[in-house]
Amino acid sequence: MSPRIGLDLGTLLDAATELADQGGLESVTLASLAGKLNVRSPSLYNHVNGLPELRRQLALRGLALFNGQLAKQLAGLYGDEALRRFCYAYIAFARENPGLYESVQLVGEPEDAELKAGKEELVSRAAETVGAYGLEGEAAIHAVRGLRSLLHGFASLERQGAFRMKVGLDESLRLMIDTFLFGMKAMRESGD
Repeated sequence: MSPRIGLDLGTLLDAATELADQGGLESVTLASLAGKLNVRSPSLYNHVNGLPELRRQLALRGLALFNGQLAKQLAGLYGDEALRRFCYAYIAFARENPGLYESVQLVGEPEDAELKAGKEELVSRAAETVGAYGLEGEAAIHAVRGLRSLLHGFASLERQGAFRMKVGLDESLRLMIDTFLFGMKAMRESGD
């Protein structure tokens, strides 16, 4: 079977991204994607080898976009400003691209070099950002894990609609970042 004219991997990923942004990554199935594109499900196999490959492609797209946006935001910055910018860029990406953000969190096969490289780039950006505080070894790993956990938790809870109190979310985010910065400086001073 030859590929349908006008239907390519980019078109599939655009439609899958829209589905994921609207209903979450679990809403992206071959049937829902075929319905959105007004094709039969078997037509999709000309471009992806099933649902796991489609989700892998979404994750690769998400990582490329996420890493690109972080690189742009962090260019030439160091210290507190870099950390703040990393945090705001992280949350902005999750808000603007909820489906791709969710796909980035997928755990891929350990031997998938392409997916692994994209994830390592994301982690290395976080490590470079906390590196300004002189943390090394295990202390740097703890700081990166803490930073990613804070931001992922905030992004996930916001996406789920869990923040319902009538207090500004952006102010909560700013205070959370300031608290993390305070903790980073305390770790540096204590040598932990």
